[in-house]
Amino acid sequence: MRKQLQLLLVASLCGCVSPAPQPDAGAQRVNPVPISLALEEIITTGVRQHLQEPANAKFGSMVAGERTLNGRGEILVCGHVNAKGPTGSYGDKLFAARIYPDAGSAFELVAIGDQPADMSLVNGTCRAAGLATPDRG
Repeated sequence: MRKQLQLLLVASLCGCVSPAPQPDAGAQRVNPVPISLALEEIITTGVRQHLQEPANAKFGSMVAGERTLNGRGEILVCGHVNAKGPTGSYGDKLFAARIYPDAGSAFELVAIGDQPADMSLVNGTCRAAGLATPDRG
């Protein structure tokens, strides 16, 4: 994905007219929102779809914030889930996800995992939006 981004950047610099810079979605801050029962259901259902054994997942702390990017509202969620990994053992995984209320509460998983690269992506996404990754809980 990084190479695609670099290729697109180079391609955009080659044109005669450069477009106006777009705001970086990850850099726009969110306004914190409480996680209602309905929002929690959307989050847990969406994350479970990406787990090996969804029925046994136990969710920990989560934080959420909302923002509007390019006229589209979204809710960014950061949290923890204790779930079975590829090795068959259970462990705490960080996750970041987006929910689009204007699109029937569509769910998009940004990243999930307990490996350094996954955790770095989740932490970076959350921090850039102004959400602290919640403590385990």
